Amino acid sequence: MSKKYDINNLQDLNVRLIGLKVDYKMQEEMLKDNVRGYFKQFTFGNLIKKYATPSAFLKVDDKLNISSKLMSMVLPILLNGTLFKGSGFITRALVGLATSKVGKTLDAEHLSAIFNSVKGMFTGKKKKEKEAGFVDYGIPPDSETF
Repeated sequence: MSKKYDINNLQDLNVRLIGLKVDYKMQEEMLKDNVRGYFKQFTFGNLIKKYATPSAFLKVDDKLNISSKLMSMVLPILLNGTLFKGSGFITRALVGLATSKVGKTLDAEHLSAIFNSVKGMFTGKKKKEKEAGFVDYGIPPDSETF
């Protein structure tokens, strides 16, 4: 099906050409915006915001117990790589066994409680600065040293 346009001279052809170019650019921009919006929903940050919320993690973790499996693998590697780096083979093996057993008992609630307590240490209550002004050194005002 071909469209018939009323083009009688070169000026009509140029007007139609400019109109088609404008339509082309508008459609191009619309497609770019749609593609950006589509890919934006699959960015790493957006996926974390959507699926890595504490409530979603706790629901998934109750079913699959992901956090305990992960901790039983990561904790031995972490401790043997940091605290027991210079230890012998037997010590590292025992630490690996013990921490894998401890890691299996940790679940998402325990991990979030540990994270909050560690975070509380670093973002604890800020000490109030004392106001600069009169400082009382305990010398009574009637004394000769004042």
